[in-house]
Amino acid sequence: MKILTGNDLTSGDVVWWTGSDWSRHVEDAADVGEDGERIAREEDAARRVNVPYVIDATDTADGPRPAHIKDRIRALGPTVRPDLTLKPADPAAGNWVI
Repeated sequence: MKILTGNDLTSGDVVWWTGSDWSRHVEDAADVGEDGERIAREEDAARRVNVPYVIDATDTADGPRPAHIKDRIRALGPTVRPDLTLKPADPAAGNWVI
């Protein structure tokens, strides 16, 4: 599975391509397959997102999970401030990263 990520130009938030738009939640990410690089170029040219790029992911029951730890951290939020993550009330959120 391949998914597309980048940073929102107005907020700087990490965002994930849903198939038609961008979401802050990796669970919303769509499999871009072989079209990822083309979509990234189009979105970069449209200036909706900064430096979009394709990553490997695993499809899980809870949605896509980035294959690389760097992107799992990006999906969850800062590791030094769990209260600022996208799942601040989830005591097991850190387990998702590793």
